[in-house]
Amino acid sequence: MTTNAFQRIYTQLEAITKATVSLRATGVSNDELAIVDGRLSQVVKINGNLVTLQVFVGTEGIPTNAEVTFLGEPPALNVSDDLAGRFFNAYGEPIDDGPAIEGERRFIGGPSVNPFKRKQPSQLIPTGIAGIDLNNTLVSGQKIPFFADPNQPYNQVMAQVALRADVDKIILGGMGLSNDDYLYFRDMFESAGALNKIISFVNTTEQPPVERLLIPDMALAAAEYFAVDKNEKVLVLLTDMTLYADALCIVSNRMDQIPSKDSMPGSLYSDLAKIYEKAVQLPDGGSITIIAVTTLNDGDITHAIPDNTGYITEGQLYLRMDTDTGKVIVDPFRSLSRLKQLVIGKQTREDHNQVMNTAVRLYADASNAKTKLENGFDLSDYDLRCLDYAKEYSTRLLAIDVNISIDEMLDTAWELFGKYFSKVETGIREDLVEKYWKDKE
Repeated sequence: MTTNAFQRIYTQLEAITKATVSLRATGVSNDELAIVDGRLSQVVKINGNLVTLQVFVGTEGIPTNAEVTFLGEPPALNVSDDLAGRFFNAYGEPIDDGPAIEGERRFIGGPSVNPFKRKQPSQLIPTGIAGIDLNNTLVSGQKIPFFADPNQPYNQVMAQVALRADVDKIILGGMGLSNDDYLYFRDMFESAGALNKIISFVNTTEQPPVERLLIPDMALAAAEYFAVDKNEKVLVLLTDMTLYADALCIVSNRMDQIPSKDSMPGSLYSDLAKIYEKAVQLPDGGSITIIAVTTLNDGDITHAIPDNTGYITEGQLYLRMDTDTGKVIVDPFRSLSRLKQLVIGKQTREDHNQVMNTAVRLYADASNAKTKLENGFDLSDYDLRCLDYAKEYSTRLLAIDVNISIDEMLDTAWELFGKYFSKVETGIREDLVEKYWKDKE
């Protein structure tokens, strides 16, 4: 970055930690960028005239007389239609060998849309994944996380959602991606011919963890341009919010802030909320929908990161390995979309709600039968049919590799009902049974 005449330059540091430096300075604003000994930094704390900056690549080797140049503005992104199909780093700089973006310069991390200008979410977002569309239908303007163990293929699921979702633009914010995952996303998007509607902001494991803090704001600044300015339906995919929170933890620890639950900073809730609350349905048709991965530690959803996330978001999608089928599924018991009732039966078929509830209830009966079997109890004919149903239901409707339309999902469920149960056992309304029931072949 070049320096201008108005930029303030200082040469005396008062304190240096592993991630931050402090100095006396005036006329400095929160979040302002600076160059410390040639390294990009950002203001994270101001106490009187004592200013603390986080140095993105670390402070090793910085002397106390290092030159500090304040740039006069917070991080910003040039926005235009040319963002589509491009890959950028945490600073909004191209990493795909393409040209720099020329466009309107907008500061990132601004406030969310005024509630007065919001509209109740009401537009279905199909993903093709039955465990989502059938049981946990997504709505435009919704904010919802994937909870997953670190060894599960959540990035592959995110890529599938990106390629299947019926939206105008998809914006990927990758935090702490391995090089393999980064290349996987690039190859998937390019081979599918979908680059024209996908914009990616990426921080890899080889890059400084603190840079991850910029990724969500960069992604959402681009999302707001397309949703607000262009009235487009935008889906933002963020992975992994646990690594984002870990980066928050690094900075707060280096600043000697008192940690809260699970060593997380006390500001964790508000830090997460300012990201998720950017989800919005606008009156003119534009929308921002946020799906974010939160990896779990040994499946612990009581940890501060998923716990705080659950208070902010409108449900969660829970991935787990189904031991009976060997498939990764969207768990119907622990997953929930709190907004699905806004579209089920309104923008989907009339039988959606009853089919969804019946399918999950029968799956629960199979779970009870499995418990009886494990404890040495005899199984009834109904129990045995439930167990057979559960395996096929898991394979054909819960597995993340299922890619069919919502009508096909409903038809598949009716097929399974007719294969394993009587009409009475399903408990579905008689008029729907008469219209959709599929007898055994």
